[in-house]
Amino acid sequence: MDLPELKEKLIKYGQPELAEIIDAAETVSGIDLELVSGLYRMASSGDRTAEEGDIAPIPVTVEDELDRVTRERYIRAGERLIRTGGFAAVTMAGGQGTRLGHNGPKGTYDIGVDEHSLFEIQARRLLRRAAISGGAQIPWYIMTSGENDSATKAFFEANGYFGYAPENVRFFKQFMLPMVGFDGRIIRDSFTSVKMGADGHGGVFRAMQAGGVIEDMKARGVRYAFIGGIDNVLVKLCDPLFIGFAYLNDLPCAGKSLIKRDPFEKAGVFCLKNGRPYVVEYTEISEEMARATDEAGNYIYGDAHILCNIFRIDTLEDAAGRSLPYHVAVKKTRYVDANGEITEPEKPNAYKFEAFIFDAFSRCDNMGILRVKREYEFAPVKNREGEDSPATARELYESAKARGKLD
Repeated sequence: MDLPELKEKLIKYGQPELAEIIDAAETVSGIDLELVSGLYRMASSGDRTAEEGDIAPIPVTVEDELDRVTRERYIRAGERLIRTGGFAAVTMAGGQGTRLGHNGPKGTYDIGVDEHSLFEIQARRLLRRAAISGGAQIPWYIMTSGENDSATKAFFEANGYFGYAPENVRFFKQFMLPMVGFDGRIIRDSFTSVKMGADGHGGVFRAMQAGGVIEDMKARGVRYAFIGGIDNVLVKLCDPLFIGFAYLNDLPCAGKSLIKRDPFEKAGVFCLKNGRPYVVEYTEISEEMARATDEAGNYIYGDAHILCNIFRIDTLEDAAGRSLPYHVAVKKTRYVDANGEITEPEKPNAYKFEAFIFDAFSRCDNMGILRVKREYEFAPVKNREGEDSPATARELYESAKARGKLD
């Protein structure tokens, strides 16, 4: 598309300011204006609370209630899959450490434990499990972003890949979408640049396909892959029990859950929607559903999704080949106004669009949910202070380590 045609299209889609600076703004030509326009219409249309009509509780397997024989079968099967090269790990690490006061990729942040950065914590965990399972190295795929890709690679090189063989570590980039103001105009964060946001953890499938990750997995003989985030200090990327649980039950996908600590914990909850596995995000759940309890006082929809999932390779391919729906987040972000001035708003002013990994669950006929203990599996690092901060994560990490629960 030449410049006059692109300018005409920008004006057609209500973006005259971008048409004015098209010569200087390199990112503009790559924007899918039709998609962005449709997403804005969805965002501005009103209520986005999830419908409850066809929602039902989902069956859950509680790890602590597994008998010894079943537990050992799962662990042996998981270790065998690791040992024979049938398992891989994927870490989503496209974010920056800005909220933590850290200048750099979030994975390079040091929370103050003996294994230093978030990347090193995950690397050592993978290497320990590989050693326990016969010495086979687990392929590790790391999703970066345009913002942190170079810095992430440089960090791995400077740290000798934390003992990993470089040929077993592969980086791939996340896709980005522009943020849109409440008036429908694409946000500019400088005179010549568009404010772009990562397309959510649901974009991992498309990014894996575009980055050649799925083909590389197939070439290596990988049958199941774990996908998780970088900011959970207690994430078990290579839990043989969880792997064996998915493998022996021939599950297309599986997820770990934990009981939410209160009705409004900021985590989506597992359920069935129209008879298929689903997660209702915390921003979209109704108050009635969040508070619902059974006769024993247990939350009916109490199994929180903690972004610890395993996918069979054919499920990954299917998810990569079909678009997932986008969800809307309301954000406060600085912008360039019509006069070209940078403005810091006092309240939310923009929509950010994200795909969620759990929307791929409903494409599966069935799914296994393994309920685990929060204190051994979930210590997120999201805030600089207070809840879910480096201090709380460090305390949980040290506690799990003292109890021998890190592997």
